[in-house]
Amino acid sequence: QVQLVESGGGLVQTGGSLRLSCTASGSTFRSYVMGWFRQAPGKEREFVAYVSPSGSRTYYGDSVKGRFTISRDNGKNTVALQTNSLKPEDTAVYFCAADRWSPLGVYSDSSKYDYWGQGTQVTVSS
Repeated sequence: QVQLVESGGGLVQTGGSLRLSCTASGSTFRSYVMGWFRQAPGKEREFVAYVSPSGSRTYYGDSVKGRFTISRDNGKNTVALQTNSLKPEDTAVYFCAADRWSPLGVYSDSSKYDYWGQGTQVTVSS
């Protein structure tokens, strides 16, 4: 069982930055793939990024590639999402998610993840 708590959301102007953080409970954090997803009102949940258990592999959704960076600290049970050059279309609730690593896993698919945080709101004003 893993419990996830996000923080770091807020209101920012276009072009600004926010650093989102997710803290996980449990001693097996380093065995989980950690992902970030987002959901805007009236839209489906969208893949943002994921990081492999060791942190050596990352993957990004096309809409955030080059602007967002995912990282993890296995010693602190945290995963971060640095968001730069924010746009109004980045406005959404951002969710942290966790799932055990599998070589055949498709971690851009939200249905793959077993554990979710409550979300943190990011609002980008124009």
